[in-house]
Amino acid sequence: MSKTPGTQILTLTGLRFDANLGILEHEKTAPQPIQVDAELNLGPQPLLPRDDDIGHVLDYRKVRKIIIDECTAEHVNLLESLIGKLAYRLMQLPGVVGVRVKIAKLEIFDDCEVAIRVETGQW
Repeated sequence: MSKTPGTQILTLTGLRFDANLGILEHEKTAPQPIQVDAELNLGPQPLLPRDDDIGHVLDYRKVRKIIIDECTAEHVNLLESLIGKLAYRLMQLPGVVGVRVKIAKLEIFDDCEVAIRVETGQW
């Protein structure tokens, strides 16, 4: 049974933290709350890993840390720049064949959130 493949997708949803993002004056002086959702297509994987060792699979703790680190490393003016940088970095992870990322700015307007979604690689 463990040799039977299935497409595996790692999903992180609702990851919220502050990032230095935006072109408005108040956005340049203080971090803004964002929410990141990410899907990583790991392609065909055995339904059961070869053993129960975290070292033999993509550790989602590391993925979470990469997302936070990439989004907080420096001030970025455009959401488009940030999401492109993040998608590119996630595509560099071993075994990742596709990435879908959505970043929402949670408090840019009083009446709505603004979000961008990007998809790259194989889906």
